Amino acid sequence: MTESAVSIRGLYKIFNDPDELGLEMALAGAEKDAIQEETGAVMGLSKVDLEIARGEVFVVMGLSGCGKSTLVRCINRLIEPSLGEVWVEGDEVTAMDDRALRDLRRNRIAMVFQHFGLMPHRTVMDNVAMPLEIGGVARRERRSRAAAALELVGLGDWGQSMPRQLSGGMKQRVGLARGLALDTPLLLMDEPFSALDPVIRRDLQDELLTLQDTVQKTIIFITHDLNEAVRVGDRIAIMRDGLVVQQGTPTEVVLEPANAFVREFTQDVRLHAMVTAGSIMDSSEAALAQPTEDRYVVRESTVLDDLVPAGLAATKPLQVVSDSGELVGVIPLQLLARAMASDEAATAVATEG
Repeated sequence: MTESAVSIRGLYKIFNDPDELGLEMALAGAEKDAIQEETGAVMGLSKVDLEIARGEVFVVMGLSGCGKSTLVRCINRLIEPSLGEVWVEGDEVTAMDDRALRDLRRNRIAMVFQHFGLMPHRTVMDNVAMPLEIGGVARRERRSRAAAALELVGLGDWGQSMPRQLSGGMKQRVGLARGLALDTPLLLMDEPFSALDPVIRRDLQDELLTLQDTVQKTIIFITHDLNEAVRVGDRIAIMRDGLVVQQGTPTEVVLEPANAFVREFTQDVRLHAMVTAGSIMDSSEAALAQPTEDRYVVRESTVLDDLVPAGLAATKPLQVVSDSGELVGVIPLQLLARAMASDEAATAVATEG
């Protein structure tokens, strides 16, 4: 169990099911609508199995009512599962007594919600420090940790301000800082940016990715927006009616949908925002042996949208390097032009690659 940060095994949650008839039907393979029609119970989760690695940004997504928020709340047992196991860093959360569960919530798991939940009569600093205060952390330490968290999210000068003085995006940063101040290895984020306008939302997605490079936490991120999932996630799980219908990397989910539902769900994703230089480059020995002088250099993880300036400026094939700076491939200009021509072309090029 210790190889994963979070392990979820055979997890079920059936609401309004005092006699467990709904759970029996779910175990027998019945679907959500049939269970509700027969018993009145509502299936929130059905046989969910997930392994989430340390330091991974794992996105759970789906339409409203699919079970994604229920799932994340079962991890820290804000919602009690009907059946199954949840393990965090090798400890079984579903077997914990009240004392162990309190310790888990105070020291090992932090949660950031969609709604900021800031106390209007408290300063930004005191709002960030509030969970530490509830946990009995001494005033000097909690203020020090709150100040450090505010610096991380770019609000170091706003500690003595009141929530009413902040924009919506700034309030969400305060919510994120509150989770970071707890300094837990696991961060649960339940649609944290969905109430924000698109520009602020994209800015916060960028900030989260930059922040993750520094803090390297395990993050379970809930969203209903596939473009957001593709942008922030190392891997994605797509849910429908309490079931995980597919999980994999963003590229796998979009280019290799498991069924018609996933195919329809992902059809509007802009592939230019997710197909990377690494997925379309030529890594053959012949390509790597070509002269590299004066070539435009791009990273392997650079997406097509960000390759546009390179493609416009380049007169020679693009040189693709790893994060460590090692040459790993080359993108001929003709191939880049074809990939940029349309999303359909990008799909074809990435699949061929």
